[in-house]
Amino acid sequence: MRWLSYWYLKIRGWRFVGEVPTLPKMIIIGAPHTSNWDFVLFLGALHHFDLHVSYLGKSELFRPPFGWIFRKLGGIPVDRTKPGGVVEQARAAFEAVAERVLVIAPEGTRSAAREWKTGFMKIAEAAKIPVVLAAVDGVDKTVTIGPALSVEDGFMDRVREFYATQRGYRPDKKTPVRLRGETPPS
Repeated sequence: MRWLSYWYLKIRGWRFVGEVPTLPKMIIIGAPHTSNWDFVLFLGALHHFDLHVSYLGKSELFRPPFGWIFRKLGGIPVDRTKPGGVVEQARAAFEAVAERVLVIAPEGTRSAAREWKTGFMKIAEAAKIPVVLAAVDGVDKTVTIGPALSVEDGFMDRVREFYATQRGYRPDKKTPVRLRGETPPS
């Protein structure tokens, strides 16, 4: 499926830009997340960049008889009913292995939202790992892997700078790069 997605995108004129840092552990955030086509772009990018990734999924998905499939596909089960539990469960998943790449869409939806969710930052801080920026631009037909950043002072300013020119597959559904609690620009 990854190979097929990659070649379909190449034939349609899509380009893959940048390099994945050679780090044993990282979170890759993918934005703007504006379309169901993002999944096809994601699969093509996995093939191009030779990435094997993990994702977070609700624990109910990992029950028999099909739970093994979700684990085989990189899934990390999380119990979303525990307050703050997802961050701790993700941190523990990073701690349990020598290498892991976790992919998160910080918007949490394909529709335009008011702001990004903060979980990716909380997980990165708790696990003491960098965040790698990845973007889709449907106008330029590019999937870009950007820099690895530490979550520290000025982090969100650098994130905003990177995503300022990235439009998503459907630019009209792009969510502003703003976290919960941040004041919208005037």
